[in-house]
Order: sequence, then C-alpha cells, then structure tokens
Amino acid sequence: MARITSFEEYQKEYKKSVDNPEAFWAEQAEQFTWQKKWDTVLKWNFAEPTIEWFAGGKLNITENCLDRHLPEKANQVAYYWEPNNPTEKAVTLTYQQLHQQVCRFANVLKNNGAKKGDRVCIYMPMVPELAIALLACARIGAVHSVVFGGFSASALSGRIQDCDCKLVVTSDGAYRGAKTIPIKAVVDEALEICPGVEKVIVLNRTNTEIKWVEGRDVRWEEEVQKANADCPAEPMDAEDMLFILYTSGSTGKPKGVVHTCGGYMVYTHYSFENVFQYNEGGVYWCTADIGWVTGHSYIVYAPLLAGATSVMFEGVPAYPDAGRFWQVIDKYKVNIFYTAPTAIRALEAMGLDYVKPYKLDSLRVLGSVGEPINEEAWNWYNENIGKGKCPIVDTWWQTETGGILISPLAGITKTKPSFATLPLPGVQPILVDEKGNEIMGNGVEGNLCIKFPWPSIIRTTYGDHERCRQTYFATYLGLYFTGDGCKRDEDGYYRITGRVDDVLNVSGHRLGTAEVESAINMHVDIVESAVVGYPHDIKGQGIYAYVICTNKNKDAETLRKEIMAEVAKAIGPIAKPDKIQIVTGLPKTRSGKIIRRILRKVAEGETNNLGDISTLLDPLVVKEIIAGAIK
Repeated sequence: MARITSFEEYQKEYKKSVDNPEAFWAEQAEQFTWQKKWDTVLKWNFAEPTIEWFAGGKLNITENCLDRHLPEKANQVAYYWEPNNPTEKAVTLTYQQLHQQVCRFANVLKNNGAKKGDRVCIYMPMVPELAIALLACARIGAVHSVVFGGFSASALSGRIQDCDCKLVVTSDGAYRGAKTIPIKAVVDEALEICPGVEKVIVLNRTNTEIKWVEGRDVRWEEEVQKANADCPAEPMDAEDMLFILYTSGSTGKPKGVVHTCGGYMVYTHYSFENVFQYNEGGVYWCTADIGWVTGHSYIVYAPLLAGATSVMFEGVPAYPDAGRFWQVIDKYKVNIFYTAPTAIRALEAMGLDYVKPYKLDSLRVLGSVGEPINEEAWNWYNENIGKGKCPIVDTWWQTETGGILISPLAGITKTKPSFATLPLPGVQPILVDEKGNEIMGNGVEGNLCIKFPWPSIIRTTYGDHERCRQTYFATYLGLYFTGDGCKRDEDGYYRITGRVDDVLNVSGHRLGTAEVESAINMHVDIVESAVVGYPHDIKGQGIYAYVICTNKNKDAETLRKEIMAEVAKAIGPIAKPDKIQIVTGLPKTRSGKIIRRILRKVAEGETNNLGDISTLLDPLVVKEIIAGAIK
C-alpha cells in the first residue's frame, strides 16, 4: 500500500474510495498474505443487516502480524514492555520471539481443549502474555473475548456466560500503581456461576497466594514448557469471527460486538499507517488497556500488521509520579504517542514540574482517543508535550467501528483544536435530523450516521442479531447510526458533541446508564434511581445518580458509601457515581417515563432553562431536586 503523503493525495484517494469502494478496498487487501483469494469483495444490506467483506477469502491474521515479517524483521523489536514499577526489569520481544511464544501458547490452548470457534475469555493485566494470548487464540481460530481487568466478578461472569466461554486465561494478580489487585480471586468468584468453563490458565505475575481448583486450573509457565513452538495457522474465512468485545448499551445488559478476520485486518492496518504516518524504524506507544477496543486495534493488531515497534505499558500515568509518561517517552525514544484526554487533563492538573525534566524531542506525532478532547487540554498537549511541532490526531471511532473513522492524517490534514476533522478514505459520514433527513452543507449540526460499510464495521452482537439491528441500523433506515451528535463546520470539519443516547463516556470508558442504575437498584433501600452524565474536569463526564430511598432513617453518607460498594461489586470501580443525590421522586411523564433531559440540566447546574415542566406527573419534584442538587 502506498501511504497517503499529501492533502491533495488524500482528496484523490477519498474520491476513489467513494466512487468505487470495492476496487479501493480490494487494492488495500492485495498486500496481505491470503491462503485463498476472496470470491467477492463486498455484499451488504443495512436493513438486515448483513455485511460481508472479502467473503470466501482464506487467511489467518497472525500470519500477517508475524510470519510474513520474519524473513526481514525477525530480530526487530515488536514490543518494549515497560512494567508498572520502573525498578522492575523491562522486557523486549522481537518478532521472532513473539512468533515463537504465540505458537507455543496456541499449542497450550489446544492441549487444554480449545479449538476453532471456541470462545476464550481473557482477564489479565497489561503484560506481554495478554497480547500473546489474543494472538494465540487467533492462530488456532478460537474467538477471544477480553474483559478489562477492572471489571467485577459479576460483570465478568455475565460476559463469560453470554458467549459461553470454554477457557479463561488470567493471572494470580495485577499491579496498578501502588496497589496489588487479586485478579484470580475475581475469576474464582465469577466462575461459581459459570459451569461451562473447563480450564483456567493462570499466569504468575504478583506471587499472590491463590485458591487452586484441581483439574480446572493449570499454570501458564508449566503448560508452555510442555508445548512446542510449531503451530501452523488455522485457515479462516474472512468472515469468521476474530473476537467478541463487550460494550455498554442503553439496556442493562452489555452487548458482545463481533469483529471478523479479513475486513478488520485490512481496515485497522490502513487506518494505522495513514492516521499516524508510521515510518519504518519508528517507535509507537498507545497507552490504552488491551481490555478496550483501542488496545485490540492499536496495540495488538494494527501495529503488528504494519511491522511496527511498539511500547506496551503495564502502569498508570501518575505512578510513581506524574512524570512517568514523559520518562517512558524519553527512555524508548517514542515517535508516536497515543493517549486519552482523561490522562492529558489529569497530568495537566499536576503541573509542568513533572514535564520539564524530560526532553520529549523524539516525538513526531501526538494522538488522542476515547472521547473528544477539549480545547484547553488540546492546547496544553500541543504546547507542552509536542512543543508546537507535533501534529495532534484527535481520532473518532468506536468499539463497533473496529478502527479510526474520522481523524486528521498526521502532518497532512490541517488540525483544529477539538475537531476530529475529516473522514478517512472509505468512510462516508452524514448528519441527519431526528426524522433521518440528511442535513446538507456546512455550518450544521445533527446526528452522525454513516451511509456505506467500511471493512471493520460491526457484523453482529453475539447471540442476538436483532439487538444489533435495533441498536445501529433501525433508527435511520439504510444508515449506521453512531449514537453521537456532531457539528460540521464551515470547512466541512467534524466535531463530535457527545452521545445522544443513554450511554456515558467516563474517562473514555463507555457505560450504559441502565447498567449503572440496575446496579444501584440492587441496594435493599433503593426503590428507583436515574443516572446521567455531567461535565467533569478530568474524566470528561462524571456520573450523577438520583436515588429514591425507602429507609427514612438511613444516614445519607452511609447510603452513598453502600451504593458505591454495590456498583463496584456489580460492574467495577470505574462505574462508581461521582455524585449521589437522595430524592423523594423523579421527573416523570404521566405515562411513567423519566425525563432525563431535566436531570442532565440540574446535574450540569443549568436550572434556569428546563423547558415546560407543567405536563409532568408531579412538577414539584423538579423544584425539590433543584434545591438539593449537589454542586
């Protein structure tokens, strides 16, 4: 693939991709190793939805991530792994070493009963073995379902049950800053209600004492010693499942987003090469956790497909102090740095004393992911980290899109603070009004939809195709609905304005309001709750919960602590509400629907413009909520 090198070339490629998408994407796909070429480039129908890219083509994504690089890049570094504690020894893995370890662990999976099509749950810290486990699953055609290590036993068991996982890969514990987290204990609790799990493969990371279940639990290190390093790659159809990744929706139950082998491979690689303008020999660092889609696409698959050298980081931005990111950049001479606005805002708040000791002169490109970056953080990042010399790629995409859809191309697209700018070739965004009519021209605002499939688009939600149709393709017929509001300015640049459905974006993590409410409602004294987002200086969005308590004698502070514990147990600490207001009622229509618009306004401190509340079942409830609002 010839990478785009100028804005004129971008315009030309974009036109080509829209005029003849099949020819455009077939050209991109040609560069990969296919065991058999595809029969058709694309079949699609958004109404059902059915989407197939490169159907009939046979491949294995790990051959393209690893094997094809070995003749020229066997000794090139694939990953520099930087541990949580800077005093611990870092690890360097070459492409040759990574290939051997992936093949060996693929045989471990086989030896423990995994085969093509089986689902394998992975619940691990950010260690090299996490990437190895994903690739080993892909090598044998098993479907990986990675669950972020911050989720609770209840959230983990729900995900394991939903896709009927046969194996779980985990570790004894995890390091996170100054804490040691008992990962295996969470798995043990989750598996009390998951009888389908036959084996648990346990990596030793923290030397934490763990409960051992004979016959079910096996040690990673022992199993690897027994396995050989020869594992031919399983032939996969381009439309075979590669992975399932759970994401929150507007109901209480997370949905398993399904991505397939061929289209995901072609698109993630194309987006990586063009957005970041990766150069041979460069060092790239994405700070995300592999438990989220950013880590799947831009730590594991795309960089390896590109034959890149990446940094993988176990720790947190402010441990042992707020200079850690900048220290790691200098240590590995990082050229491309891709992180979240939450991290940028948190480090900005710590002050420049933590930045000044570091040169940061290797940096060439800065990236932002997870949520729209606000202008103040963009400017701080640009001036103090990029020294005004590094283009910032503010990337917009989703778990469901598989890869970056709207973003500047580094050094090619003229940037604007807080704008995702322009779509990548092959991506056709439109703005629509509430009725689904397209809003034409520039200087407009509407709901963001996409009118033509790109190769890494979601294929289904696991075990529930109707939910996929209803969520993404039924709101506006013939369109993929992103769930995001968006402005298109006078230059045709796109700026994401936030979710228009009941999904929160907290520190880049998507959480369904219904999921958080259902966790709160498990508390014995809570009869009903409503959750909304509000602007938060660090997290982007904070969680504001309104709760109705039946126990009039309950101490408010005790209740708040108990609710926090309930939510942490049901979902994980990331979902704990920032503010909990105890109320006697919620603003409802006469038919019983909660009017969240009012609750959002109160949470945001905008109480002068609530619209007409006279039609509510009990308008006085609103006055009481305003009076008790938490600042």
